[in-house]
Amino acid sequence: QVQLVESGGGLVQAGGSLRLSCAASGRTFSRYAVGWFRQAPGKEREFVAAINWDGGLYYAESLKGRFTISRDNAKNTVYLQMNSLKPEDTAVYYCAAGGGGLIRTGPAYDYWGQGTQVTVSS
Repeated sequence: QVQLVESGGGLVQAGGSLRLSCAASGRTFSRYAVGWFRQAPGKEREFVAAINWDGGLYYAESLKGRFTISRDNAKNTVYLQMNSLKPEDTAVYYCAAGGGGLIRTGPAYDYWGQGTQVTVSS
């Protein structure tokens, strides 16, 4: 069992930056792929980024270059650095952990956090 807690969301002006954290419980966290997804009001959940157990990185094409995912297994934490934020980045951001598979899709993940709100003002 893995429990995930996101933090670092908030209100930021367009062009600003935020770093989200996903803190996990469980000694086997390093064996999981961890992904970030987001869901804006009235829209479907979408893939943002993921980092595999072997360090492989995956990004939504539209976000590549602005968002960076990283992990610190010693701290059981995965980070999402978000730069040059835009109003359309406003959403609830969720982290998820799983055993792999189609890493850009929700079914690849077994555990989900509660989400953290990111609001970007224009």
